[in-house]
Amino acid sequence: MTTRVALTGSTGFIGSAALRALADQGVRVRALVRTPPQQRDGGPVEWLAGDLTDADSPARLCEGADVLVHLASRVGGSEEECEAVNDRGTESLMGAAVRAGVGRIVHLSTAAVYGAGPHRGIAVDGVPAVPVSAASRTRLAGERHAREAGAVVLRPGLVTGAGDRWVVPALEELVRRVPVLWDGGEGRLSVVDVGDLARLIAALATAPEAVAPGVHHASHPEPVRVGDLLAALAGYGVLPALPGPGLPWAECLRLLDEHPGRISERQFALVGQDHWYCSEEIWRLAQCPPGPGPLARLADAADWYRGRSAQG
Repeated sequence: MTTRVALTGSTGFIGSAALRALADQGVRVRALVRTPPQQRDGGPVEWLAGDLTDADSPARLCEGADVLVHLASRVGGSEEECEAVNDRGTESLMGAAVRAGVGRIVHLSTAAVYGAGPHRGIAVDGVPAVPVSAASRTRLAGERHAREAGAVVLRPGLVTGAGDRWVVPALEELVRRVPVLWDGGEGRLSVVDVGDLARLIAALATAPEAVAPGVHHASHPEPVRVGDLLAALAGYGVLPALPGPGLPWAECLRLLDEHPGRISERQFALVGQDHWYCSEEIWRLAQCPPGPGPLARLADAADWYRGRSAQG
């Protein structure tokens, strides 16, 4: 029988990639969206109008589903707005899944729940979770509901690829404000290409043998050196090249402060200093090859990034 997947977040950066990956697996998807697309091709996606904060949407989404893939989240806004979706919305959805007898749940969280680093080669919960933003605090609260429902919880680090509106755009701003190689470019980051993360999500949703409930880091197993990431983006014409050997971190922070912008010092640290987390296990458990890594995948996304930069 065809697997029936209930999906949230299908119109987002990660969710749209996961929807494509699930379609490649031949599953039937019921996707919860605020506004269903006007053009429907009669394919394997059933669009369900609703919202996580509605009283009845979670139950309608989960009815008859074999698998729940929960990728929707609020990543901006006030504490109350984030709490409504990431905490209370997740609690309502997980309760609906349990009542509907959904047999498998995949829930997307974030490595940002650990808070400020630097972090080097951290196992799951190897350091206390001390989230510093409303989005991360409420996503950590949402994890608890997912874990109680028996979910596989994924904590990716930085996610790159076509559709990325945070990681590379942040780097683009930062190379203007701090136009030197940050701390020699030696920081290492947990990064995953959105297509590879989507393949992992689809594998967890559809594999014949379910992965046991628990929390897993979900970046590519090999961390990426900051200098290598910046050099690769410069090689594709996405960012200007930064001169080496660079400046110590304290000097980089001084330059950041002298040139105000949207990206905060905390966010600068997330992409400029060590933030990497051991991620090998989930790929092995899902029997899903992690692929060549996010630097190799940039070739596929370079045109999208350049087009976005040209649009301002």
